[in-house]
Amino acid sequence: MGWKGTLRSMEAASRRSERDAQRRRRELERQRKQLERMQGLERAAYEVEVYENHIDLLLSVHKECSDPWNWEAIKSAVPPAEPGKTHTHEELAQAALDGFKPSLADKMLKRVDSKRDELAKAVEEARETDEREYQESLKTHEQEYTDWEATCELASQVLLGDQEAYLDAIRQTDPFSDIAELGSSVKFQVHDRSLVEAVLYVRGEDVVPSEVKSLLKSSKLSVKQMPKSKFYALYQDYICGCVLRIARELFALLPVKMVIVNAVSELLNTQSGYMETKPILSVAIPRETLQNLNFEMIDPSDSMSNFVHRMAFGKTRGFHYSFR
Repeated sequence: MGWKGTLRSMEAASRRSERDAQRRRRELERQRKQLERMQGLERAAYEVEVYENHIDLLLSVHKECSDPWNWEAIKSAVPPAEPGKTHTHEELAQAALDGFKPSLADKMLKRVDSKRDELAKAVEEARETDEREYQESLKTHEQEYTDWEATCELASQVLLGDQEAYLDAIRQTDPFSDIAELGSSVKFQVHDRSLVEAVLYVRGEDVVPSEVKSLLKSSKLSVKQMPKSKFYALYQDYICGCVLRIARELFALLPVKMVIVNAVSELLNTQSGYMETKPILSVAIPRETLQNLNFEMIDPSDSMSNFVHRMAFGKTRGFHYSFR
C-alpha cells in the first residue's frame, strides 16, 4: 500500500467510531423537519425519543475512540509513484483519422479534405490534451510527494518523542473535531515524550436538560422538573466521560504513558458575585490503567477512583471549586 493509502486508512479508522446515539441523532434531525405534520401522539413520542437520545449522547461520550495510529507504518510507507506520460487522447484521435472513409455524400459535396483536416486538427488537440493532463499530474505528484515527506518526517519525530511533533500530530489529525459533546475547546501541553496535559473547557450545566420527558400510559407527553440529584449526577457523568474520551484519543494518537486532563468551567465566585473560569476536575490517567477498563460497563464518575484525581462535587450542588 502506498503512503496515501496508508494515511487514508489510518484517517478512516480514526473517524470510524460513531456511536449508535450519534447515528440516531441524525435520524431524529431528519424527522424534525416533519414535526409540523406529526399528529399529537407522534409528536409526543418524537419529543421523548429526542430527550432520551440526548441523554444517551451525554452518557456515552467515553464509549468510543479512534483506532490507534500506526506511526511505524506511516513512516515506512512507500512514496507516491511518479506519473507516466500517456498518449491516450492522441491515439484515439489518430485512430479516427486513420480509419476515416469518406461517404458518398462527402465526395459529392466535396468535403472530404475538410473532414480529413478536421480529424488531423483533432489529433493535434488531443496531443495537447495529453500533455496538459501530464503536466497537471506532475503538479499533483509534486504536492503528494511533499506531503509524503512531511508525513514521514512527522511520523519519525513522533516515534522519537519530539514534543512539537506531538502537538503537530494533534493539530493535523484533530481527533476531537467531530466530538461536539466534549466542550468548546481543548488545549494541550506536552511536558515530555511520556506526558501530555490537556485542558478541556467544558460546556455549562445547560448541556443537561432541566426537565424529564416521558410517555404516559395514555401516550400523552409528561414533562416534569428533573430532580437536582439526578441533574447533577448526569452532569458529573458527562464531564467524567469527556475526560475519559480525551485520554483515550490521546493514547490512540501518541506513544505517551500518562495523560493529565483538567476540566475547567465557569463557576460563580460567591465572594465576588462574578463568574470565574475554574478547574472542576483534574485527573492523572496512566495508559495501562485506562486500557484495563471496560468502557461499555463503567460508570464514568465512579471510574475516577481508578486514578489520582481531584474533584469537588456535591449531589445537590454539582461541581464547585475547592482546589487548594
